[in-house]
Amino acid sequence: MELSEKTLLQAVNLATLAGQSILQVYEQPFDVEFKEDKSPLTLADKVSNLVITSGLKVTDYPNILSEESAVIPYEKRKDWEWLWIVDPLDGTKEFVKRNGEFTVNIALIHEGLPVFGIIYIPVTGVLYFAIKGQGAFKVTNAATMKPPQHKEILMQHAEKLPLAQPKRDYTVVASRSHMSPETEAFIEEQKKKHGTVQTVSAGSSIKFCLIAEGKADTYPRFAPTMEWDTAAGQIIVEETGKRLLNMETNKLLTYNRLNLTNPHFLVTT
Repeated sequence: MELSEKTLLQAVNLATLAGQSILQVYEQPFDVEFKEDKSPLTLADKVSNLVITSGLKVTDYPNILSEESAVIPYEKRKDWEWLWIVDPLDGTKEFVKRNGEFTVNIALIHEGLPVFGIIYIPVTGVLYFAIKGQGAFKVTNAATMKPPQHKEILMQHAEKLPLAQPKRDYTVVASRSHMSPETEAFIEEQKKKHGTVQTVSAGSSIKFCLIAEGKADTYPRFAPTMEWDTAAGQIIVEETGKRLLNMETNKLLTYNRLNLTNPHFLVTT
């Protein structure tokens, strides 16, 4: 896929700007609201959403589906060939706990599948991105480098994923907030296949980043997620040779569906 240099750099810049706005809230006392589904909402979610959506509207792809934006009727968005799917603050529960395990997620969708994605971790300043057919990359100093004016400059700061890793046991990555009996059963099944199995817990989309780096092998999810929770992570793990499979169909998870709640899924080879 040929993603324009301008669009790539715009999205990277928006992710880091959103991260800055999140940290400004994170470093001060803040209030927590609760949405109808009882999930938390903070000023950081709202400010980050404003930064990202206002910026994406002036890219080559103005259609946006964001967790914190008004719900767009399916009848309106079903014919969108291209759209952005955004989670301006993935891991609000982790944000409220102040454990640093929250991310900014931005993904570009073409005909139902992600073709470009960014996961940015504001607390560490580490940014992951992937472009369909071009690979996945990690930028460790995204918070401190000047906004890149050219793709070449961005790539000078980027490492191709996965990274070389020391020999280790088969590793399952699980949600810090949503460990379930089904996940525990899955882990037991892996022990039968692989012998010793290690389990790593992480919040938000950092789980996808562990897979992409090569620090973990599989990520089962037997709890509710939404499209904006997985879109960016999907293309990042796919570009390192993994697949994010819908457990109901055993096919790749697709996006911009009528029901935005994801089925159970598995990230695997």
